[in-house]
Amino acid sequence: MIDVKGAVKNAGLYELPSGSRINDAIQAAGGFLPEADSRSINLAVIVLDESAVYVPTQGEEILAPVTATAGGSAESGLINVNSADEEELTELPGIGPAKAAAIVAHRTENGPFEAIEQLMDVTGIGEKSFEQLKELVSIK
Repeated sequence: MIDVKGAVKNAGLYELPSGSRINDAIQAAGGFLPEADSRSINLAVIVLDESAVYVPTQGEEILAPVTATAGGSAESGLINVNSADEEELTELPGIGPAKAAAIVAHRTENGPFEAIEQLMDVTGIGEKSFEQLKELVSIK
């Protein structure tokens, strides 16, 4: 289930198959409204269950890049390793571009993380790194 909001013809909840992209979610919502700022959205991003897609209007100030975000991550202040992009992941201590890419690749190849401890399955993240991360990440 994906929550599509903002400058789309029919905002609401949509059930999409696993592996669907933001483009699929926007098409399910009837497409962009004429005033939508479609340039600010990466249509290729895979959406995850319980995520939200917000389409801003042209000229609307956006504080962060528009991506699919799972509910709860913004309120808790935690970075959701199942929806964060590489740039967001590099905000974590000890996670540079290579480890961020490895996390995204692991998630793409194996599906969403079901427990934060599975981060240790990612190449380059051991117990020591995990100890730094466990209080800063979520999987929902």
